[in-house]
Amino acid sequence: MQNNNVQQRRHDATPRGVGVMCDFLVSKAENATITDTDGRDYIDFAAGIAVVNTGHRHPKVISAVKQQLDCFTHTAFQVIPYENYLSLAERLNKLVPIEGKVKTTFFTTGAEAVENAVKIARAATSRPGVITFTGSFHGRTMMTMALTGKVAPYKTGFGPFPGSVFHARYPNALHGVSTEDSLKSLEDIFHCDIAPQQVAAIIFEPVQGEGGFNVAPPEFVNALRQLCDRHGILLVADEIQTGFARTGKVFASEYYPDAKPDLITMAKSLGGGFPISGVSGRAELMDAPAPGGLGGTYAGNPIAVAAAHAVLDVIDEEQLCKRANTLGADLSETLNSTGNPAIAQVRGRGSMIAAEFKDPATGAPSGEIARSIQKRAMEQGLILLTCGVHGNVIRFLYPLTIPDAQFKHSLTILTNILKG
Repeated sequence: MQNNNVQQRRHDATPRGVGVMCDFLVSKAENATITDTDGRDYIDFAAGIAVVNTGHRHPKVISAVKQQLDCFTHTAFQVIPYENYLSLAERLNKLVPIEGKVKTTFFTTGAEAVENAVKIARAATSRPGVITFTGSFHGRTMMTMALTGKVAPYKTGFGPFPGSVFHARYPNALHGVSTEDSLKSLEDIFHCDIAPQQVAAIIFEPVQGEGGFNVAPPEFVNALRQLCDRHGILLVADEIQTGFARTGKVFASEYYPDAKPDLITMAKSLGGGFPISGVSGRAELMDAPAPGGLGGTYAGNPIAVAAAHAVLDVIDEEQLCKRANTLGADLSETLNSTGNPAIAQVRGRGSMIAAEFKDPATGAPSGEIARSIQKRAMEQGLILLTCGVHGNVIRFLYPLTIPDAQFKHSLTILTNILKG
């Protein structure tokens, strides 16, 4: 059995800091199905952590990549530019919900996108401060760890972190944090930690990812926009997990038409499995860094750019925004109909859905219950991810292209577990 010694090989060859959930090796992946090296199939409700919204190895993505491989694989855009980078920037400039003329630049990872959004904001405002929120996740580099609002496991033992980063409270009605509480915490930062005139940007997730799929209330986002306008602060929407049809819109920021961000970071599902990230923003802000201030050796790799073009085509041609809403509504209804007393809340937008679990006796967050459900699902061939500050949230991130029959079978597995 090829999977038998996976754990021992992993422990011997790789550091323990790379946490790994599954104890098997993948041999093949197709749409929403993962096949391990022993030939067992699993239904993938993780999608590489929201990367393959268009499914594993979508034919259009694979075709686009093969065509690019026949041309060239790398030149470094800042040495020798190429057309598909420019045309992808042009497409995104029209798609992103940002006011006025927009420009876009590409990188490789989500953390790079956030790092460069901070650089752009600081260059444009000549201010040092950045404010993010409790429960946020923005990456694993030093700056993005500082921005992240969750200690374990991301920040444990890695400090000190870059300065001039502050955390306000993110609204969470289930846990007693109102929009008013969040806005007051921002004012407290202005009074106690840094003057608003020294803040370059406020970075927020329209739906928190690692934080537990907490949805930003419209009144909160509108208030952020007004506060930023009042103090000359840039509003940055981190759409790395929410982007590209996952929430039922191409970008989750479209749910807040009166509070358009100044900058948007993106990554994950833009490449359909190939590493690419980007920052889009108002043109005058994007032009603030001097030539050479932005870039990277692999930034906007031509193979990943080709894949991104195909992803945008698939989202449009297969109406994945509409499908995200349909599938998400079915999932939410299924979860709520089980009557499981441990479910504290089902929430999300589109197909960015999560269920938070509590101890039915005490009402306290229960990571143990969430992990138990995750384990039982895995035993039945359904891969689930947990998240949340307390690890008590199960998030559902199936490919939006998952076949109907396979999706219904997944809901049956969930129903049996939650009712069992």
